[in-house]
Amino acid sequence: MKQKSRNEIDNNYKWDLSKIYLNDSLWEEDYNLLKKDINDISKFKGIITRSAKDLLDYLKTYNSLDRRLEKLYMYAHLNHDADTTDTKYQEMQGKVLKLLNDFSSLDSYSNPELMSVDYGVIENFINELDELKEYKYLLENLYRFKNHILSDKEEEILSNLSLSLDNASDTYEALTDSDLKFGNIKDEFGNEVELTESNYTNFLHSSNRNVRKEAFTRLLETYGNYKNAISSTFSGNIKTLTSLAKIKNYNSSLEASLFSDNIDTTVYNNLIKTVKENMNIIYKYFDLKKEVLNLQELHLYDIYLEMVKDLDKEYSFDDAKELVIKALEPLGSEYVNDLKQAFSQKWIDIYNNVGKRGGAYSSGGYDTYPYILLNYEGKLKDVSTLAHELGHSMHTYYSIKNNSYTNYRYKIFVAEVASTVNELLLNFYLLKNSSDEKEKLYILNSLMELFKGTIYRQTMFSEFERDCHNRYENGEVLTNDLLCNEYYKLNKEYFGDNVVIDEQIKYEWERIPHFYYNFYVYKYAVGLSCACYIVDGILNGRENAREDYLKFLSLGGSDYPVNELKTAGIDITSSQVVESAIKMFDNIIEDFKQIYKK
Repeated sequence: MKQKSRNEIDNNYKWDLSKIYLNDSLWEEDYNLLKKDINDISKFKGIITRSAKDLLDYLKTYNSLDRRLEKLYMYAHLNHDADTTDTKYQEMQGKVLKLLNDFSSLDSYSNPELMSVDYGVIENFINELDELKEYKYLLENLYRFKNHILSDKEEEILSNLSLSLDNASDTYEALTDSDLKFGNIKDEFGNEVELTESNYTNFLHSSNRNVRKEAFTRLLETYGNYKNAISSTFSGNIKTLTSLAKIKNYNSSLEASLFSDNIDTTVYNNLIKTVKENMNIIYKYFDLKKEVLNLQELHLYDIYLEMVKDLDKEYSFDDAKELVIKALEPLGSEYVNDLKQAFSQKWIDIYNNVGKRGGAYSSGGYDTYPYILLNYEGKLKDVSTLAHELGHSMHTYYSIKNNSYTNYRYKIFVAEVASTVNELLLNFYLLKNSSDEKEKLYILNSLMELFKGTIYRQTMFSEFERDCHNRYENGEVLTNDLLCNEYYKLNKEYFGDNVVIDEQIKYEWERIPHFYYNFYVYKYAVGLSCACYIVDGILNGRENAREDYLKFLSLGGSDYPVNELKTAGIDITSSQVVESAIKMFDNIIEDFKQIYKK
């Protein structure tokens, strides 16, 4: 089917951005006014800490300008993503991004100036002026970094070196995105096609085992040919992070990376410890996969092959809407009624068109709806995506409704909790209400893939990243042989004795860009674990589970992630939450086995 242009899409299926600006001319007017007004931030230079009133005036001015910038950005970026071929919105987005950069430069004096006084001075200001209490968490969080901020001159030097310090990851990105070529392989129809990172996963899902094996072998052996260069970029990135952590008075690169979320390293280490104590569940999953696929040997290139074929079933968008609403009823009538606004107020851009950005996301600001971009195609995974993105949007909706502009933005650390809660509730609703055994098996299989890929695989990545940093910090040289051997050993541990650990897997770490994101991937595993704990509590009637979860959604960015999750009844410093997720995974495996054996 020919892809439609943006103009050919019915307006009923597009988001309504006129709620941000009625037209582009009004956006231009605001842009031109703000271009002049951002200079107002400069008048506070040298006087922020002079008095409580000066500090309050600065914070109010900053928020006012930042809020206007956010609104300008949202309108430009959403219009641009709806049709990236429209040069008008390309230009508008470029203009507002430059304005954001200019504003940041004009305000660059503020943090050093605030840090020049003791936090006790700020506390006295807060006690003196009630209006400053709104900014208490913001200021307290900012001052947490005081011991890790250097002198103005030293910070300036580091700032000037920032592009050079990113060189390792930039080189890795250029090498893997542009320079690596994997040659051609034959697909399952015998056609010779180029193997790329983009289509690699498709080949691993092929029903033809030779295709899976050839794609796996060719791609990873190609990475093996570049092991010296990639080991250099990877160890270079570790050296940079370790040096910066030491310069800024952190005990380790791990501590430095977790500090912005105020997460203790015990959370990271406890995740790894808990998962490793429950390896028997992932081994059970692989044994089941081997049985269902009827393979004498389960190789690593077989792991991505689905045990259940894709459902030959279409869901209209109206079907999806009704399913999601029904599935989320356990969250209560207020939540469901608020969620219905997404459809009545046109938060959602539903169908694909020429130039539309791929994938899906939720994006909104304090003065906009929490908009959702979809590329809906009518498959069950698209219904799940709708539930997922509505989870994000409702989190944003309640964050805005219950917080000032200062405190509404929640941390990425907690962002995936709300979306995954919705996704899980949808899947459990479908399982409970479906009479189709094939559909149930498909859903259970999808859930098992989620747990395998998130709880176990991301934890394996987290362990590899942590141990490589530890080795370097303890004086070891990160040679390519050491890195490959360590990754190979981890695969043996995480896949178990009943899976053949093909030698080429030792090069797989080279293709994981997340290793340059500084201890990021553990958040995926922790986020899913938290969502499982919440959903288990809601569906099984744990006291106040729903009410505590809705309180959590209302907190926005008004507290540290650990404290916000405690509001939802979650202590991420204990093993209980991860164990709850693994138990849910085990139950799903057993449910699949029971239906499959029928």
